[in-house]
Amino acid sequence: MITCYLKYIIDSHKIPEFEEYAKRWIPIVNRMGGTHHGYFLPHEGASNVAYALFSFPSLAEYEDYRNRMADDAECQDVLKMEVRNRSIISYERSFMRPVLD
Repeated sequence: MITCYLKYIIDSHKIPEFEEYAKRWIPIVNRMGGTHHGYFLPHEGASNVAYALFSFPSLAEYEDYRNRMADDAECQDVLKMEVRNRSIISYERSFMRPVLD
């Protein structure tokens, strides 16, 4: 299993727009074979940093998801919505693996 860790720098004046973006991605990732662990929005501390975590059984399955996004109407709709809203300033993506007993 791999977990994708996303750190977003967002426009602190557009948190509602980012929250809508986040709410739309959670079921998409789940529908496309992943397990979304949620988005985490600013509360205390930095007002422009948000996080997301989601897992796929393997890096190959994550890459397949990324490829299928291009042909998925719902994915494209959410991406176009973000282009209009511009709530995300930048993001960084890392992959982690769990340490299990």
